[in-house]
Amino acid sequence: MPVETLPFSPGIIEESEGETRRAYLPLYKIIMWDDNVTTMEFVIRVLIKMFSKDYSTAEKLMYEIHLHGAALVETLPLEQAEFKVEQVHTAAAMEEFPFTCTIEPA
Repeated sequence: MPVETLPFSPGIIEESEGETRRAYLPLYKIIMWDDNVTTMEFVIRVLIKMFSKDYSTAEKLMYEIHLHGAALVETLPLEQAEFKVEQVHTAAAMEEFPFTCTIEPA
């Protein structure tokens, strides 16, 4: 049975004279904000579990959030960024923390 193929590869745009270029999704920054209620342990746990940071990186980011009021945590395509922020807000609500993340164009 022959394998059916698509006429083009997703993510590649054909241009004139045989040139090609890749189409990249625009990126968005996820920023975490400090508050006076959310625990440092919760922030570290979120960074490890939801953003796959190692403990040392998570701790450094947590201190940056705590000392400077906010920190850039990750840069992702919009859909992925929105999903991560929703996960963080859900986890914070479950533990009754007012922890906030926002998304900005990169």
